Amino acid sequence: MSPHAAFFGDAERTFALTPALLVEFERLVGAGAWGTARRMFASEATTTEVRETIRLGLIGGGETPKRAAELVETYAGATPFAELYALAGDIMTAAMLGTPEQEPADAAA
Repeated sequence: MSPHAAFFGDAERTFALTPALLVEFERLVGAGAWGTARRMFASEATTTEVRETIRLGLIGGGETPKRAAELVETYAGATPFAELYALAGDIMTAAMLGTPEQEPADAAA
């Protein structure tokens, strides 16, 4: 799991899908996280998968569940879907593959 920073709504925010949040994601959308990641890379993810990736990413980034839901409710409908999709893709990529600036685990030893 690696955090991802991006502007969403009215501020720069941190998003992170922790292992526990990935389990919750899978429960909520009824699909595996790797399958969703593959669908995101192929531009085939559902609206629910995109919104839940962002909402749970906000929670993992430090927002309360209530505030994360409020942010998604307020700003997701006012944001072009292509932007939401790109954000969700970046969040999922960081969770599943890490980020380029993240040091490999072996290099830290």
